[in-house]
Amino acid sequence: MKHLLTPRAILLASALAIAPAAYAETPADTLVVAAAIDDIISLDPAQSFEFSGNDVNQNTYDRLVDFDPLDMEAGFKPSLAESWEVSEDGMSITFTMRDGVTFHSGNPVRAEDAAWSLQRAVKLDKTPAFILTQFGFTPENVEEKITFDDKTLTLHLDKPYAPTFVLNCLTANIASVVDKETVMANAEGEDLGNTWLNTNEAGSGPYVLAGWRPNEAVQLTAYEDYFQGAPEMKRVVVRNVAESSAQRLLLEQGDIDAARNLSPTDVESISAVEGVKIQDEPRGRILYMGLNQKDPVLSNPAVIEAMKYLVDYDGIANSFLKGTFVPHQSFLPKGYLGALEDMPWTYDVAKAKALIDEAGMSGKTITTKVRDLREYVDVAQALQASMAEAGLTLEIQQMTGAQVLDAYRARDVPIFLGEWGPDYSDPNTNAATFAYNPDNSDEAQATGLLAWRNAYAVPEEMNEATVAATLEQDADKRAQMYQDIQRQYQAEAPIVPLFQRVENTGLRENVQNWNSGGSVTSVMYRQVTKGE
Repeated sequence: MKHLLTPRAILLASALAIAPAAYAETPADTLVVAAAIDDIISLDPAQSFEFSGNDVNQNTYDRLVDFDPLDMEAGFKPSLAESWEVSEDGMSITFTMRDGVTFHSGNPVRAEDAAWSLQRAVKLDKTPAFILTQFGFTPENVEEKITFDDKTLTLHLDKPYAPTFVLNCLTANIASVVDKETVMANAEGEDLGNTWLNTNEAGSGPYVLAGWRPNEAVQLTAYEDYFQGAPEMKRVVVRNVAESSAQRLLLEQGDIDAARNLSPTDVESISAVEGVKIQDEPRGRILYMGLNQKDPVLSNPAVIEAMKYLVDYDGIANSFLKGTFVPHQSFLPKGYLGALEDMPWTYDVAKAKALIDEAGMSGKTITTKVRDLREYVDVAQALQASMAEAGLTLEIQQMTGAQVLDAYRARDVPIFLGEWGPDYSDPNTNAATFAYNPDNSDEAQATGLLAWRNAYAVPEEMNEATVAATLEQDADKRAQMYQDIQRQYQAEAPIVPLFQRVENTGLRENVQNWNSGGSVTSVMYRQVTKGE
């Protein structure tokens, strides 16, 4: 299927070519970004759950509440909803819609569109649906639980959740407001427009999707009628460039404005290059090791404990991951309420080998399926070497991002090495996927839960504690609850947090106000400008 269907998209394609002459310069009103975007599976906000797809949707859709890219520390703020009110019993939140906002089609953004968008996401029940269904919404009751009138939208909750928990969830991409009229005009059967939205968009955000060529490029154009003002960058072109060295060369030549996947070596090599700068930005992404409990070797408690001592945390962070990750052994990223900085594991091959020998597991072979990004492969190879010293053989299978995700969501990856990015800025975003899995059966198909993907039957008391933390109104008590959960998790869980990402974005010197999304959201382009 072709995805570049408009003349404008064809015109933009000229920006994708590598200029033959050195030291080219991108147009003043165009932002050209190099990134690894081969993980895009769908652009439907009700389905997209990959980093690169969320990057696109962050800029083509708006939500009821959102972040200010120039003031991230302020947390969520009004967006399509100009205000909201919580009922006295805490069981409902009513949003008042902003007047005068239009979708890219020209249709007005209505309370009906916002309610229908949330209802639709629940009914489709794709991977990220749990972000909404955790409030008691189901395909059967959602039309009764999410209601609207001319100006307002009301969420009727099943429990009196902390309001910040609910509002933080509404910053997630699944809560994007879509144009009901446009989507339903393109629906096929009962799919609520899912097939069409996989490769198109129907938002009100600062950018319009001009085209997507899988594994090659995403192209956006500015929405001139955007309610917060038209972006200065009239075009954004995101090129799929997987190799760090290629991104570095393009940046040095001036063929791109931003490079998002630079290796530590390339960051160091271009730091002194004239006309280029490096922007460090802590992200919420946790690089972790998932040990699938369906595997007879990895389900052995002694092997689980041993694997935690086979990662050279400091050695890896100070060598090939230098500047891009720091050791972090708890599932809440630094900067989140309740984040835990305890570091219970050290690199100790002798201890790991003793555990493996005592369990009778020496000589066993295990497989990892890893995305073919250099940093993931390097971690896998370092783990392979330490496992060999401890008596285990690790076979490494490299795949594209989409292939690995498909296998992982089918519970078919023995050892998973990759990242998890928060879906919203509340601690439950990670607690509810690392430390919550009430139904570990294959039939549950809880693909959004990392515990389920790794067949980890979370203890009942941990499931209950995770739910209880969402209801605690006192912030200090809530933080302590999350720290207690993480300590129990560190002691027994087979999904092991290893590092927290620090994003080093290479930028041309004239690029200003770049924001990769911090630890709470995806990249934002509308505030970006270029100086002289």
